[in-house]
Amino acid sequence: MPQQDESRSLQEQFEQVIATGDKLQITDFLNDQNISDVAELIYDNPDYESQIIGNLSIHRASSVFRILDVASQKSIIKELPPFKTAELLNELPADDRTSFLEELPSGVVKELIRLLDPEERKVTLSLLGYPEGSVGRLMTPDYIAVNVDWTVREVLDHIREEGKHSETIDVIYVIDEKGVFLDDIRIREFLLASPDKLVSDLVDGRYITLHVNDEQESAYQVFKMNNRVALPVLDDNDVLLGIVTIDDVLWVASEEFTEDIQKIGGTEALDEPYLEIGIIKLVRKRAGWLIILFLSEMLTATAMQHYQDEIAKAVVLSLFIPLIMSSGGNSGSQASTLIIQAMALGELTLNDWWKVMRRELLSGVILGAILGSIGYLRIFLWQNLHIFSYGAYWSRLATVIFFSLIGIVLWGSLMGSMLPIILKRLRLDPATSSAPFVATLVDVTGIVIYFSVAYIFFRGILL
Repeated sequence: MPQQDESRSLQEQFEQVIATGDKLQITDFLNDQNISDVAELIYDNPDYESQIIGNLSIHRASSVFRILDVASQKSIIKELPPFKTAELLNELPADDRTSFLEELPSGVVKELIRLLDPEERKVTLSLLGYPEGSVGRLMTPDYIAVNVDWTVREVLDHIREEGKHSETIDVIYVIDEKGVFLDDIRIREFLLASPDKLVSDLVDGRYITLHVNDEQESAYQVFKMNNRVALPVLDDNDVLLGIVTIDDVLWVASEEFTEDIQKIGGTEALDEPYLEIGIIKLVRKRAGWLIILFLSEMLTATAMQHYQDEIAKAVVLSLFIPLIMSSGGNSGSQASTLIIQAMALGELTLNDWWKVMRRELLSGVILGAILGSIGYLRIFLWQNLHIFSYGAYWSRLATVIFFSLIGIVLWGSLMGSMLPIILKRLRLDPATSSAPFVATLVDVTGIVIYFSVAYIFFRGILL
């Protein structure tokens, strides 16, 4: 509640300041707020978003702009006058500027690049030249690099001179005269060392690097496993090209997570905020999977047509078809979601497929037995409490349900767990083995398993 009151008070203050129309007062008010609070004001007052950015000092405007969502960034750039747009884009860190530009149409990108200063334009074009989704698009050239032959005193003087232009000064990067990367050293080592000590004496060779063409998702895994705030980015010749910081990697991880969730739900990745995407594009993103799933469900109807004689002879079997289909689909969806998430977090690799299969074999049998026992108990109670009569062969029917559920849940678990691994092995996105897709696939096989078990127990009696 106190946070809500504080937020409401800030909004009221903003409305009062805006009502004055005093540009100087507005600027002073905005510059006194936290960056995150200014961002919230932009979200809460979309009609004033460009005015808010325009009245901030350029450094703070850049800091606010970089944490906004893409939709708000696009809207602000569209409304800002050209000179203010140029000022803002030139102030943005190169990696954040590149990340924003790659979300725009090529024609707009060309126009905005013309607004950049020559040096910033050169850096931006260089970053945009790397493959989409690569570490090269993510890195920033703003870092502190020192020569291996320097003294600690020279290093500290260089940091004082260039540090304000760097993305981070927590880590200092050591290179030779050709720009080849040699090591990264935390700044505390320089602060604690004797001023006359050589950088070469501090080099220990314990470093971790990224390659400029690595996938951004792999960079996230490297950061996660090594607890670093920044990592150097090298080319094929080990020349230091830039650095990637943890905040950029976390942003990528968030986008990847959102994309995977959308795919797991049975749709293509939207690439835009839900409320910003056009209705035609939204339908197109969803229609493809719905058509595929619909056509797949036709196989279920085909399977049921194959067993129509059995259904006609033992109508009671049809009562449990929805239960059978949903149980298999649900177990498959559970398994696929768990495996996709585990693979995304790096908890398992392709070489762990046998371990996964063994676990799903065991858990599938146990889960199937639990559901089968509940199904058996339900038929037993309904029959003996005279709630519903399943006929003279109700015990056989209960047994069919029991063993069918074991088989179907087991099959669903295996399919749901193995399909993402198979897709990964084929270098496809495991998230495309979405829960609806697995459920649909298991529905078809579930019908076959169910009626095959029923045929075994009712052969010569009802079938």
